[in-house]
Amino acid sequence: MQAPGVRDHLQSPGHQKSPGWNPKTMNRIIAYLALLLYAVTLPSCTSSNLFMEQGGNRDIPAAALDSIFYNNPDYQYHIRVDDKISISVWQQDELSVGSVYGIYNSNEVYGKWLLVDAKGNIEAPRIGTIRVQNKSAIALKDTLTAIFSEWLVNPVVDIKVMNKSITILGEVNNPQVITIDTEQTRLLDIIAMANGFDFHANIGQIKVLRQVGEHVHIANIDLTQADSYLKRNIQIYPGDVVIVPAKNSKQFDRILTNIIPFTSLATTVAILFNTF
Repeated sequence: MQAPGVRDHLQSPGHQKSPGWNPKTMNRIIAYLALLLYAVTLPSCTSSNLFMEQGGNRDIPAAALDSIFYNNPDYQYHIRVDDKISISVWQQDELSVGSVYGIYNSNEVYGKWLLVDAKGNIEAPRIGTIRVQNKSAIALKDTLTAIFSEWLVNPVVDIKVMNKSITILGEVNNPQVITIDTEQTRLLDIIAMANGFDFHANIGQIKVLRQVGEHVHIANIDLTQADSYLKRNIQIYPGDVVIVPAKNSKQFDRILTNIIPFTSLATTVAILFNTF
């Protein structure tokens, strides 16, 4: 009778060979992980940065764009339909609406105001219907002062448009609609009001959208350059939209955010197979 050899000893029930990696099982796991990874990362890879799309200013001469965005030091806001207007007449509460001279709050949220209707008119106390659309605050003030002078001696009149606002979107810390009171507001002022740039802000591709009549024009502002400060820190008008796009690296960061959980899962699976 032959003595049991080493081969028989290794094949005994107490010394069975470790199953190791099963090729079919591993191929299925790899295929499953690849499918999940593809499904999650595909939307990120194919998404576009809408704030970087080109458009506007087609067939507009450079001189015309300069007049739209850069060369208007005497700019004054002109009243529009749906604007909210307050009228203040010193010591004449019956002629005032939302007076800054009164003891009550005169802002847009809590104060009183007159709404410019679809025809561009307001209903002023004692005067009645008066057209205000396309008038500047100074022009309307002069008009009302002339009317009140028929009843008052040297009337003191103040006009305020209460809902002048600028919209800032994109990679800033606090995108919002900003209400402004001044006539002269610049790009960096608006960015500061939005609490500055976010980490992914592309400050070399800032866009300012401005509507003139029926057309919307776009100014592309590069704040990475230090030259011509005033030309880059342009005046922002009420109704403008400031868009701060994201860097391309933001898309890559989003992909990494989706990939990391699955790479961790694959690592865990590999550890488990090696262990058991």
